[in-house]
Amino acid sequence: MRYIVLLAILLTTGIVKAQLTEDNATKTRYFEDQFYLGLSYNFLVNHPEGSNQRNLSYGLQGGIIKDMPLNGSGTKAIGIGVGLALNSYYSNLVAEEIQDEIVYRLDDDITRSKLETHLVEFPLEFRWRNSTADDYKFWRIYTGIKAAYLIGARSKFVDDDIKEGFYNTDLERFQYGLTLSFGYNTFNFHAYYALSDLFNGTTIVNGEVLKYTPLRVGLIFYIL
Repeated sequence: MRYIVLLAILLTTGIVKAQLTEDNATKTRYFEDQFYLGLSYNFLVNHPEGSNQRNLSYGLQGGIIKDMPLNGSGTKAIGIGVGLALNSYYSNLVAEEIQDEIVYRLDDDITRSKLETHLVEFPLEFRWRNSTADDYKFWRIYTGIKAAYLIGARSKFVDDDIKEGFYNTDLERFQYGLTLSFGYNTFNFHAYYALSDLFNGTTIVNGEVLKYTPLRVGLIFYIL
């Protein structure tokens, strides 16, 4: 009888120990920053002569990221996600649709001219953070690349009593660039520098090929 009792104790101890080990492993393996929201100021680099930005060019982004830890402590990870972005660019570049053709000119006297883009984004990040499974306030540095597909673009200008707008079709459909995010807890600095041009290479203004390159700088908020 005592051997049966001893065997039962050993089995119970083994089961409890295995359960604790499994619980500790589950607790060690955790996931961070599965959703993101961002607000940015949009710069246009590589201006043609006479071109300049005006007003507040802004960007909004949001999406979901699958966090995949690379080590047992969870301080290093890969993030793969998908999201949506809206970006507006205000400048003195005026786009007009004339006989089914888009014509561009530079006009400093116009009240407002805007180019707006809508994109589906696919971020890929290498993530470092000094977090733990129980600590929700930590430093992070995320860097990587972001690809995007243009699903819509619209040009609009306002001058005195004139308001004109149309869907723009001569922008680069597939866009991509480098990303960097770093910060502590809620507020994080975010930057994106495009490696592709905004226009598709056929756009001419004042005899020069238009090669606007977006640079976006702002804040990004990560949510579990």
